[in-house]
Amino acid sequence: MSVQTELCCTVILLVLSKLVPAQYELHGYPPGYPDPEQEQYTPPVLDPDTPRIQLRLAGDKRKHNEGRVEVYYNGEWGTVCDDDFNIHAAQVVCRELGYVEAVSWSPSSKYGKGEGTIWFDNLQCTGTEKTLALCRSNGIGVSDCKHTEDVGVVCSDRRIPGFKFVNLLPNHVENLDIRVEDVRIRAILSSYRKRIPVTEGYVEVKDGGKWKQICDTEWTQFNSRVICGMFGFPGEKRYNARVYKMFARRRKPTYWDFSVNCTGTEAHLSSCRLGHANSSDTCTEGLPVVVSCVPGRAFAPTPMTGYRKAFRQEQPLVRLRGGAIVGEGRVEVLKNGEWGTICDDKWNLLAATVVCRELGFGTAKEALSGGRLGQGMGPVHMNEVQCSGFEKSITECLFNGEILGCSHEEDAAVRCNVPAMGFQQRLRLSGGRNPYEGRVEVLMERNDSLVWGTVCSEGWGIMEAMVVCRQLGLGFASNAFQETWYWPGEVSADQVVMSGVRCSGTEMSLSHCLHHGEHLSCPRGGGRKAAGVSCSETAPDLVLNPQVVEQTTYMEDRPMFMLQCAYEENCLSSTSGQVPANTYRRLLRFSSQIHNNGQSDFRPKAGRHEWVWHECHRHYHSMEVFTTYDLFTLNGSKVAEGHKASFCLEDSECDEGIEKKYECANFGEQGITVGCWDTYRHDIDCQWIDITDIKPGDYLFQIVINPNYEVPETDYTNNITKCRCRYDGHRIWMYNCHNGGSLSAELEQTFPGLLNNQVTHR
Repeated sequence: MSVQTELCCTVILLVLSKLVPAQYELHGYPPGYPDPEQEQYTPPVLDPDTPRIQLRLAGDKRKHNEGRVEVYYNGEWGTVCDDDFNIHAAQVVCRELGYVEAVSWSPSSKYGKGEGTIWFDNLQCTGTEKTLALCRSNGIGVSDCKHTEDVGVVCSDRRIPGFKFVNLLPNHVENLDIRVEDVRIRAILSSYRKRIPVTEGYVEVKDGGKWKQICDTEWTQFNSRVICGMFGFPGEKRYNARVYKMFARRRKPTYWDFSVNCTGTEAHLSSCRLGHANSSDTCTEGLPVVVSCVPGRAFAPTPMTGYRKAFRQEQPLVRLRGGAIVGEGRVEVLKNGEWGTICDDKWNLLAATVVCRELGFGTAKEALSGGRLGQGMGPVHMNEVQCSGFEKSITECLFNGEILGCSHEEDAAVRCNVPAMGFQQRLRLSGGRNPYEGRVEVLMERNDSLVWGTVCSEGWGIMEAMVVCRQLGLGFASNAFQETWYWPGEVSADQVVMSGVRCSGTEMSLSHCLHHGEHLSCPRGGGRKAAGVSCSETAPDLVLNPQVVEQTTYMEDRPMFMLQCAYEENCLSSTSGQVPANTYRRLLRFSSQIHNNGQSDFRPKAGRHEWVWHECHRHYHSMEVFTTYDLFTLNGSKVAEGHKASFCLEDSECDEGIEKKYECANFGEQGITVGCWDTYRHDIDCQWIDITDIKPGDYLFQIVINPNYEVPETDYTNNITKCRCRYDGHRIWMYNCHNGGSLSAELEQTFPGLLNNQVTHR
């Protein structure tokens, strides 16, 4: 029996040893963690009778590593039918194109209908074939399909290390896509080598493990535009060619075998065509290609000291919301003074790139659909956007103003290429159980040398943690920790090197936040009490429905003897404690309908064991202050206030197709599911402001959800609802209700003195 038990345990341990590392493979590892061992590319050796084909990904693509599968054979580009196509066939396609693996495949011409011959039908691949031509099929060119059945694939964005373009069709090289291992801009002049980011230098291609230059005899401005866009720059400019001629004479270049032919609208070099072959011998009249890129305002090059200002969106017509890092988010456009979204019908890389360049970034890495980066509120302004790629603004593109059938479930989003600023190399998480958590350690200059150290945790909160996670490219903060004794970091980094950190939450780097600089002050000390974070790829986003507030507002006069529980929870004004029990309080009542439009469920910060029992109301509070209610004069002076604890966070209603998950009955779990909303009705205790002491007049009303930032969200600016309010002593009206950030700056100025929920200090 003991032998069987031992054998069983051994098997379980072997299985677990495979599963434990696998649980993090989807997330990837940040810089500083050793990469798993990677395979090296070996060029395929094909039999002489194997048909020679070339593949490319074409059509209405959202990413450069996806698209309609097209095959070049017998002098003609054609397509592949989706009959019997499966993930094994997609694997063969992606690996033949130089990608590590296939992610998925799509039937029924998802990427648009192709043209020409349908070269393959009823493909049956095992996934190990070296070329699609080796898979079983009806025979090359034998098909009964139509182009409505053209198949598409999505490949992993990871390239096979060492992948080398193999030119099997030398007579048709101008029609082929580029397949290269890597591309870089290498700063040549000393004045540019010291700058971050690198904006000018040689364009170099890694080929066969060696970096090579490109001959400039047929280089165009369109090529430079694509290269700059790849590296996060919105445009290109002229440079001093004479200096580079002198440099090229001193050091003989090694040229790549191909020239490049871009149209200028490509999002990535891999979408450009190859030109005729070159070599170091044939480029006698040329020089190495040089590009000089123009960075967006937020990334203007500086010396190594970095930036002193936080990133601020300054574009008046377009903005990104709901993204975890700079350069990604839901696309919102300003029309008639109101911000709205774009429907994802026909949304592609071309339109996404126009948005990215408009905002001061490079080309788009990805055009996201289906509300992937959270759903907006308010109007949908644009649908079926079609851009040429050279527009200065997305508002110049053709679009359909008819948005029938479009909902916020179809909100378009982008991920843009941004310049490499080197921020990730100056920060790390240490001691955590996985790459997404740990003690925060920063690289700081002390006594003329760079040293790793900890961050003082005094005042450390979710805003500071958000900046850390963004800087490391790990998404949003899920927790901010003021003690990290359970995470043994690097002993050599125990000393505090940064204190007094205060962030607004928009900074690209922790060094951009306010801090004490060289004048450190940290009575708590570092080591076990240093600051820590845990990060998550997703976060919730709570948004109040302003129309519900406007439609449910009314007044009620209620006797004090019926308000005892509310008095105990401080839901009445301070003067209520000085009046007899038979007097009345005048209450401004309204309902709150709070939607979760984010990417993950909203859960209270405190676990169930920490919830506070309130005897009078006979319920638990999972968040002591969930919302605050304030009434201001028109000059911004507060005249009345209220607050609401979260005694029951639950799914009151959900969008179609989404099931309720949270219910408060029987001490159940509390939260708000993505796509659901929680309604605090007007007739429950504390869902009011005590206005007994205010005089008739015009006022401004404000509601703030999650006011203390206890729970991380993708966007705090929309946690506020603002209304105009008129009170004549007998009746009350609420009008012009809207969420924070939903109107233009000019219209927002008509609500003076109110918060925009963007942290400036705490």
